[in-house]
Amino acid sequence: MNRILVIDDDIELCELLTDYLNSEGFEVDSVNHGEEGALRALAEEYALVVLDVMLPGLNGFDVLRKIRAESRLPVIMLTARGDDIDRIVGLELGADDYLPKPFNPRELVARIRAIQRRTESVAPGAVGTTPQSRDVSVGDIILSSVNRSVKRNGEQIELTSVEFTLLELLFRQAGEVISREELVEKSLGRKLSPYDRSIDVHISSLRKKLGHSYENSERIKTIRGIGYLYALPER
Repeated sequence: MNRILVIDDDIELCELLTDYLNSEGFEVDSVNHGEEGALRALAEEYALVVLDVMLPGLNGFDVLRKIRAESRLPVIMLTARGDDIDRIVGLELGADDYLPKPFNPRELVARIRAIQRRTESVAPGAVGTTPQSRDVSVGDIILSSVNRSVKRNGEQIELTSVEFTLLELLFRQAGEVISREELVEKSLGRKLSPYDRSIDVHISSLRKKLGHSYENSERIKTIRGIGYLYALPER
C-alpha cells in the first residue's frame, strides 16, 4: 500500500509534497490540524504518516502519543533544523525516523522507501524466507518475523518498525558486536552521519521495553566507540 498521510499546518508544503509524492507513485492525503490528523491516522488505512512537530491544536508529539497508544503505523517526524531535543523526544515517543526542515523531497522519499523495505522484506511468503529463518529466541525473548511480533515470557511487547528491525539484527548476531554504522544502514536505510544519535535513542527505547537485564546480565551492551551487542545468556 502506497497511501501516505501528511500532517502539517504549512499548506504550501503539503501541496508540494502531494505533487512530488504523487509523481513517485504515492497516494497522499494531507491534514493541517493535529487533532484531525490523529483521528485520520487511526481511522483510515495508511502505509506511513509524515508528521510535523509544530501544529495548531495538538502538537506533533501529542499526535504521536495518540497514534502509538493504538497503532504501530510508521511515522516520520519533521523537525526544525538543529533542534536535537525535538528529534530525541520524537524518537523516544516512538517515531521511526525524523527529517529536519527544510529538506529535499527526494530525501523524504528515500526515508519512506527504507521503511517500506523493512516492513515488506519479512512479510509472510517473501522470497528467500523459510519457517526456520522467521523465528529466533534469546533467553526469555522470542521474536517472530512472520507477524513482526516480540514476546517476553509469552507476553506481547509492542515495538515500532525500527525497534523490531533493530532487535532482529541484534538477535541474529547475538553475542557479536555490531557497529553503529551497520545498525543505522540496516535499520534506518541510510548512512550514519556525524552527531546522529538516532540509533542510540532507539536502543535506549528497546532496553526500556525489554527490561535492562536478564538473569543479572545486561541485555544490550554498549561497546564504547564501536556499537552494541545483545548478550547471550550465560547458560
